Amino acid sequence: MSVTRAVAVILTLASPSLALAAAAPAAPAEPGYAVSGHYTIGGTDMGYDYLRADAAGHRLYVAHSTRVEVLDLPSGTKRGEITGIRGVHGIEVVPEVNKGYTTDGQDRTITVFDRDTLAVIKKIQPTGVKPDAILYDSFSKRVYAVNGGSTGDLTVVDPKTDTIVATLALGGAKLENIGFDGRGHGFVNDEEKSIVHVFDTQTLKKTGEWKMGSCQEPTGMAVDTEHHRIYSVCGNNVMAVLDSDSGHVVAEVTIGSGPDGAAFDPRTHRAFASNSDGTLDVVQEEAPNRYVRVQSVKTGTGARTIAIDEQTGVLYVPTVSFGPAPAGGGRKPVLPDTFGVLAVSVAAPTSH
Repeated sequence: MSVTRAVAVILTLASPSLALAAAAPAAPAEPGYAVSGHYTIGGTDMGYDYLRADAAGHRLYVAHSTRVEVLDLPSGTKRGEITGIRGVHGIEVVPEVNKGYTTDGQDRTITVFDRDTLAVIKKIQPTGVKPDAILYDSFSKRVYAVNGGSTGDLTVVDPKTDTIVATLALGGAKLENIGFDGRGHGFVNDEEKSIVHVFDTQTLKKTGEWKMGSCQEPTGMAVDTEHHRIYSVCGNNVMAVLDSDSGHVVAEVTIGSGPDGAAFDPRTHRAFASNSDGTLDVVQEEAPNRYVRVQSVKTGTGARTIAIDEQTGVLYVPTVSFGPAPAGGGRKPVLPDTFGVLAVSVAAPTSH
């Protein structure tokens, strides 16, 4: 027996707990995210949905019922509004053409606006029923609007001409969020079927359906294009992590209740889930198939969707305050002038 091995045996016999402690992996440290800002928007029209951070333009676009609120970043000062939108859901910005796009759920329309002036340029219509999430794919250079109604399809737009070039039928029941791998493949969560629809962004043909393990009612989606991973947040308190090449579920992580948004930070390899219960979960990639929730940040009521500024890593979630539930039951009313946005970031280290 070598001296090194003999010493190891003696230490193990002398202190079994020491040997176990050495073998056990250290618990991941909390990265230290916290609410770092509160931008009050107010108003009495309380419908809201997605946000979009334009990192290059230093702006935040916030869906707010019949308009999009535009805030400067990082100050949160209101820059202006994009108006004349009935039932706005999603917002996308395409710097390549210096334009932005919104989905107008009640009008089956996509509104095109100038990124500098915020002036409306065009109304693209008709889309499918209830256009919802919207995202630009830099590989195919097209904008895709997810139609969340019974049509189960995507409206595909050429941002150079602002015309509809295709309607891609996915056979979905209740389509939710969308993502791309940057290599010619698109993915759409189906909340009712609990699957991911897969399609080719060049041919605009559906290529498959992927099951999602124990995930039920998937909503928000984010994609790590470098490591080929899809993060989907699910109504049964699960974040499902899928291999974006094979569709294999590589991990499931417990998250909060009522998730509707997901984000990914490529710099830190962290994924995020925003939940209606007023929490924001931080999930760390520790290895290709190992993911751990390292923090659950207290945010605010109704903070169910999320946007990330990929230059700064700051996260943004909308929030409101609710009044008491009606005596006969039903939803709690949103209180006037309580709508706003919370900024969530890692606290700067204290200098000594």
